[in-house]
Amino acid sequence: MIVKANHRNVQIVFFSVLFLSCLLPAVWYEMYYLIAVPFCVLFFWAGWQKISSILFLLLFTLPFSTEWQITSELGTDLPDELLMLLAAGLVVCYWFYSPQLLPAKIIRHPLIVLLSLTVAWTIVTILSSAYPLISVKFLLAKCWYIGAFVLAPLIVFRNKNSIKTAMLILAITMLLVVLIVLLRHSQYSFSFAEINDVLKPFFRNHVNYSAMLVCIIPVFFAFYRLTASKATRVSIIMAIIVLIVALFMSYARGAWLALIIGLAVYWLISRRLLLIVYILAVVMATIAVFWLKSGDRYMQYAHNYRTTIFHPDFREHLQATYELKDLSTAERFYRWIAAVRMIGENPITGYGPNTFYNNYKPYAIPAFKTWVSNNKEHSTVHNYFLLIAVEQGIPGLLFFLLFVGGMICYAQVLYHRVKDPFYKTVALTIAVVLIMILTVNSLSDLIETDKIGSLFFLCLSLLIITDVNNKRSSSDSSPDIQSIS
Repeated sequence: MIVKANHRNVQIVFFSVLFLSCLLPAVWYEMYYLIAVPFCVLFFWAGWQKISSILFLLLFTLPFSTEWQITSELGTDLPDELLMLLAAGLVVCYWFYSPQLLPAKIIRHPLIVLLSLTVAWTIVTILSSAYPLISVKFLLAKCWYIGAFVLAPLIVFRNKNSIKTAMLILAITMLLVVLIVLLRHSQYSFSFAEINDVLKPFFRNHVNYSAMLVCIIPVFFAFYRLTASKATRVSIIMAIIVLIVALFMSYARGAWLALIIGLAVYWLISRRLLLIVYILAVVMATIAVFWLKSGDRYMQYAHNYRTTIFHPDFREHLQATYELKDLSTAERFYRWIAAVRMIGENPITGYGPNTFYNNYKPYAIPAFKTWVSNNKEHSTVHNYFLLIAVEQGIPGLLFFLLFVGGMICYAQVLYHRVKDPFYKTVALTIAVVLIMILTVNSLSDLIETDKIGSLFFLCLSLLIITDVNNKRSSSDSSPDIQSIS
């Protein structure tokens, strides 16, 4: 007890001295960012003692985090991106200190291999990037996303309770944000025109908000499946109703479509059709692109510049959508056509990661120009698959499609192979969330964002954990829950 007390006193003295050492020059030289140094050291020390605390805190902050523009060309998400950096840094330190935390059977897992191939090709495309510095920043961000949401969970999620805790934290915090948004939105009579304003500072727009919202709904259904208590089930049903109402009030057509497709996933996966449907969807999308490009057929769908406007009334907005007079839909056509033309110009290595905005305007066709084509937000193509093909070439897109196909294949196989109800539900939930993410990304570019990118990589880590913990062994028929420790 005396030794522990002395150790605690040394820690208190150390952090006090460190804080004063940073505070004095920060005030004297007006370099106030130095005050953050002792807190960074404190967080690192806490994470070194227990990395799960950092990962759980990161999941807690995801729905609440906000974008912060440091300079005109550099932005970040606070506080979650700082916690990602910390979690990724801790993983590297843990790995050097104790390599057995991530054993060879984890590193050689087929899904990790497929992920590594996508990252390796990204590095290749950086070498020929039109803007190498921007592309390197993209790669660094990708690395700490992988460190925080793939490798860190592989260390932390050693049992069912840790997975339940992590998902509960994420689900409850998102529910809290939804309640705040609904309360704010109610003050404007749930107006479509005001939806983006009531989301700030948590979300950039209703597309990002609805995408994360729709992906959290299956998590609540998973808790419902795994809960026996009637009172708890009633509470979960009430939460699901609130989330569905909030999804409807988000006025995001892509998320509505994702919810419908997500409902179909259960039927598809139960009949072992999910992977086949994914392959058919890829083939059909490829045929559609070639058909539209052949003979410039896409020119038949050019809109009228003057009638393609933003409609503040949602009914008019929907009507304009199927008449191809909606502003956001028309702008997507404008950028999709530019993207396809860019792919034809540089099909192998693309223009480099994160460089679409800097390159696309010379390839755009004036006939599809809209009122927002000046693109003050510096947003990208609004289709993640086209974005990859533009920035990383057709090989980059093929690597990504193969990687996602591998995840879908594992989710389907695990759902039928695993006997444990908990992990069976995990596999099903991952399949639903993954397909929802792919659906919203057919109309957006969200996998590189903190809100959706985190969920995408969490799906990967949970698939690996489910697979490893349920490997059949002739010497031991029970699931190897501690296999990744």
